[in-house]
Amino acid sequence: MTGLVAPGWRTWTVWTIGLLAYVVAIVNRTSLSSVGVDAQLRFHADASTLSMFAVIQLAVYGAMQIPVGLLLDRFGARPIIAMGMVLMAIGQGIMAFADVVSVGILARVLIGAGDAAVFPSVLRVIATWFPRQRAPVLVQLTGIIGQLGQIVAVIPLAALLHATSWSVAFGSLAGLAVLFAVLTFAVIRNRPPGRASDPVDVSINTDTGAVRVVRSSADLREGFRASWGHPATRLGFWSHFTTPFAGTAFMLLWGFPFLTAGEGLTPAAASLVMTSLVIFGVISGPIIGALSSRHPTRRSRWLVLPTVVFQALMWLVVILWPGPAPVWLLIVLMFALATGGPASMIAFDHARAFNPSHRLSTATGIVNGGGFLAALLAILFIGLALDIQGAGTPETYSLDAFRLAFVTQFPLWIVGSLAIVVERARTVRHIGGVGNFPRRG
Repeated sequence: MTGLVAPGWRTWTVWTIGLLAYVVAIVNRTSLSSVGVDAQLRFHADASTLSMFAVIQLAVYGAMQIPVGLLLDRFGARPIIAMGMVLMAIGQGIMAFADVVSVGILARVLIGAGDAAVFPSVLRVIATWFPRQRAPVLVQLTGIIGQLGQIVAVIPLAALLHATSWSVAFGSLAGLAVLFAVLTFAVIRNRPPGRASDPVDVSINTDTGAVRVVRSSADLREGFRASWGHPATRLGFWSHFTTPFAGTAFMLLWGFPFLTAGEGLTPAAASLVMTSLVIFGVISGPIIGALSSRHPTRRSRWLVLPTVVFQALMWLVVILWPGPAPVWLLIVLMFALATGGPASMIAFDHARAFNPSHRLSTATGIVNGGGFLAALLAILFIGLALDIQGAGTPETYSLDAFRLAFVTQFPLWIVGSLAIVVERARTVRHIGGVGNFPRRG
């Protein structure tokens, strides 16, 4: 179904524009990462209120994953990704002039809804424009390069805000999103030239062996039930739930206040530490991707679960360290958090390997929602924990309060890891043994 046309210049151009749109989406998603203190002052917000900006944004992102997946299966990537950019542009335009919490939250709702459309659309582009054997590498590469948008949000955006104003900084993001709305709609196409507009696909019932011909306009509710009903989709959901949320919570909202008000770093030093997280993600991504391709039957046990243990262990060391942690230890923590992003890409391999193409985007949406559900819970729990301790404003932040607040991540790791073990065992039974795992994504 995929890979009918060998990748040529047009194929790479379509993917490149989609990839750059994803970078822009990451910039919009993490635009509060290094200006959280500025946001608290602008909106007169405590920690719980500040966390709601990110929580509601991620809640909308997660809630939109299933509708976006269904719409992608129905209409293709081109209109969905363009609409996502338009929504983010409107959201950042509102954010540029917002100075009350309710308007700011409305802006983040629109940003979350627009952001939700971009990554699944790029995955759809990969699935429809490239040969199947290239997909795992391209998915990893998309995730790795896309995270470079976090560097823009951490350093240039903060510098622009402090050099000009809140309105100029966020208005610039709105303009960038408008540019890419036009660019993606002009360049991206739903399928390669010559491919049928409504491709016939084959659905195989793995329980009974029954085969039936379906089309991309197959019943949407049935597609959701069938996708969630396969344990491999649920394995992907829990893998994505468990691996990236700690890094997302750190980069999206709480990392900069923790490093400056908690650990006592200067803003410049904190920006460099957070930037190292992105760089480590770029470095570790190809390694994890290569190991994932070489050991497809052991990815959960050798890559996903060890990544979770590594993150939890490093957070435990930082939390228990007497006094402020040395910079080298914070850098090691950044490396641990950075592995969560590449490891989470394995979850999409599960969805792609076990679902027919007519419900690929639905399964992808289910999986993608897992990581952002965990991230919004982590961000909310950290903010609530700070407020409960009476340390919810920039004036009252303290290292001890941050340490206890970050402990709230551990239950999420425990629940997710147990679910991964259970769903992996169910997947193995469902497909008749480890030997029946697809050897490539």
